[in-house]
Amino acid sequence: MKTTALNITEKEFLLSGNRTCPGCSLSLAYRHILKALDGKAIVTVPASCLTVLHGMYPVTSVLVPCVNTPFASTGASAAGLVAGLKAVGRKDLTVLAIAGDGGTHDIGIQALSGAAERQTDFLYICYDNEGYMNTGNQRSSSTPPGALSGTTPVVGKVQPQKDITAIMEAHELPYVATASACHPLDLYEKVKKARGINGTRFMHVFVPCPPGWRFDFSDTVKIGRLAVETGWVVLYEVEDGEFRLTDASESMARKGGKLRPLVEYLSPQERFRNLSGEQIEKMQARVEKRWHKFMERAGFKAK
Repeated sequence: MKTTALNITEKEFLLSGNRTCPGCSLSLAYRHILKALDGKAIVTVPASCLTVLHGMYPVTSVLVPCVNTPFASTGASAAGLVAGLKAVGRKDLTVLAIAGDGGTHDIGIQALSGAAERQTDFLYICYDNEGYMNTGNQRSSSTPPGALSGTTPVVGKVQPQKDITAIMEAHELPYVATASACHPLDLYEKVKKARGINGTRFMHVFVPCPPGWRFDFSDTVKIGRLAVETGWVVLYEVEDGEFRLTDASESMARKGGKLRPLVEYLSPQERFRNLSGEQIEKMQARVEKRWHKFMERAGFKAK
C-alpha cells in the first residue's frame, strides 16, 4: 500500500525541542527516516548539523541510540556496529550511517567506499545541503558552481559538483536512491524499502539550508520543490541495476518532461546573487542535458 499522509506511521522518534535552525529541512527528513525505520535503528553520525540536532548526552530529542564518530569514519563506524550486532545475535536493528555532504563527498568517502566494496550490511544516507554548513558555510565538493560561501565569498565556487550518487552506483550496490526532504513521502517509501534489503544501501537526500543558502526560513519547502520542478534535483532509485524515476520526477517525465526555468530556483537564494546571465544559461543547459539523460534511461521521451 502506498504511503499517504493518512496512513504514515504516527509514532514520532524525533521530538520537539532540538537545536536546529528555523526552517531546517534536515529535521523534516530525519523525522521521516526514523519513522520508516520504525525507530529500530542504531545511528552513527560524524561532526555535522545532525550532531547539533541530537544534542549532548544525556539530553536529546531523538529516541534512537546514536554513536558520534570522527569526521572521516562514518563508514568504518557503521561497519563496526554491524559486526557488533552480529556478534550478540541482534537481527532486529538497522545500522544507519548518516552524514552531510562534507562527511560523504569529501572527508568520509574512503571509509564509505571501502565498506560499500565489502557490501557491509548497513544503510548510508547522505543529507546534502551543498556545503559545510555546521561550521560557517565553507564550500564542499557538492557546492554548485557560482555559489557564494565562506571560502568562495566573491566570485563563488568555480568547480562543478561531485556526483556522489553516480559514484556509489558504480560500486554495484543493491539499492541506490535520491530523495528530498521536501518530498517526505517519497523519502519515507525509499527508506522503508532500503530497510528490507541486504548489503550496503546508499541514499542521497537533498536538504535546503535557509541560513547557508540565504533564503527566507519560511520558504524551505518551496525551494526544495522548485529544485525538483526545475530539474536541479532528480528523484530516482536504482534497485539491482534497474533504474526508475520516482514521485514528482516520474510525473513530470510522464507529462513530456518539461522543466520550469532554472532561474526560478536560483533567484530566491542570495548565494547565487553574483551569477551572470551566461552562467545561468550554462547551468540551465547542464540541467536539461542531465534530465533528458535520466528520462531516456527511464524509458521516457521528451516532447
